Amino acid sequence: MNKSLFGKNDVKLVVGLSVVALVICAVLMLFKQDGKQVVVSVDGVVVSTYSLNDNGTYEIEGYNKGLNTLVIENGVAYMSDASCPDHLCMHMGKISKVGQSIICLPNRVVVEIRGSKDVEPEYDTVS
Repeated sequence: MNKSLFGKNDVKLVVGLSVVALVICAVLMLFKQDGKQVVVSVDGVVVSTYSLNDNGTYEIEGYNKGLNTLVIENGVAYMSDASCPDHLCMHMGKISKVGQSIICLPNRVVVEIRGSKDVEPEYDTVS
């Protein structure tokens, strides 16, 4: 009575699906566009836009006078300091590809990478 929980076909299916998922992830990573603009929003309102090619350090005043420090250098952007209690935004890493973002929920700050053509987002629907 040594019955296996998974049969041979189940293992083949899992391995096949894993390979397909890895290929899809690799394709998405390879074709992800480099960003051109760093767009900063506070409480849903765009407050500033910077070129990803221009190095600089910028103070962002967030919700309720919260402060974030955005650094842009060598084509990447990251949050170097924040007045929020959890500092999660500082640990979100460096971003440089279109669609990547850093979010500070307590200060309601969103830093998003966009291409040169899509500085203002276009929405198909509003929910």
